[in-house]
Amino acid sequence: MEEVNVYNTYVTNDENKKIYYLDVDEISDFPDHPYYVIEDESLMELSESIKKYGVMVPLIVRLVDNKYQMVAGHRRKAASILAERYRVPCIIKELSNEDAIITMVDSNIQRENILPSEKAFAYKMRMDAIKRKGGRPRKNNVVPLAHNFQKKTSRQLIGEQVGESQDQVRRYIRLTYLIKPLLDMVDMKKIALRPAVELSYLSSESQEILLEVMTEFDCTPSHAQAIQLRKLEEEQTICLFAIEKILSEQKGNQKEQLKVPVEKIQKYFSPGTSQKTMEKTIIEALEMYYRLKVQERRKK
Repeated sequence: MEEVNVYNTYVTNDENKKIYYLDVDEISDFPDHPYYVIEDESLMELSESIKKYGVMVPLIVRLVDNKYQMVAGHRRKAASILAERYRVPCIIKELSNEDAIITMVDSNIQRENILPSEKAFAYKMRMDAIKRKGGRPRKNNVVPLAHNFQKKTSRQLIGEQVGESQDQVRRYIRLTYLIKPLLDMVDMKKIALRPAVELSYLSSESQEILLEVMTEFDCTPSHAQAIQLRKLEEEQTICLFAIEKILSEQKGNQKEQLKVPVEKIQKYFSPGTSQKTMEKTIIEALEMYYRLKVQERRKK
């Protein structure tokens, strides 16, 4: 193997715990890394901490084609660059592609403020990695790994690890089928998770048409409307007109409600009259008032 640049090695008895100082430009990002590294307040705080104390938790990297690839520590690397600390402590691990994915996802999944899109692609990557590992025999063991999971599904395994139900894991993974503008709306909380899951069953073409209608009408589909759209997609009857018709319907939570303070009408009722009785009496009175108005117009 060609020699690689390694600095200041802290030797321990455990090869997997040796810490090497590497130049940040030697470490490439993990392919299709699902987590965003944003220069937000928390990253700036991390950068300030690194300026004062250095990187407290080593990054995890692996060698791929004799080059270093980041497994865990993308934010620490970015913060180190902002802090102008260009050498970072790393643990070099020998990991398969599947183990690297699982380690990468697991090292980030408990982070605060993870976006739905980040969870979506992270869960999917982890699930696919578990499935690929599941059919392989363990070292010195001819039994496939799937048997060691007591026949649990990959969604169950992920759910147990992240503290979510397997149904919730499935919902997040469905988000990976959304076109990016719709997925961005989920991240921005303009579309809730349940409606987004239903929309994920629409073809990309149907989603593009839906996006145009949403922009034109300045609205987003409710859960009930999203279910209708999915049904049309499954029946292969979805079209621009059908989408416009559904989105033009008034949502249940958009129907105007008239609220009259009880204290304004209590004087017209006996003490102890229930609200239900008050409501019934008011409706009957309005109906009588309307009938009288109609009679007056007819006399004219």
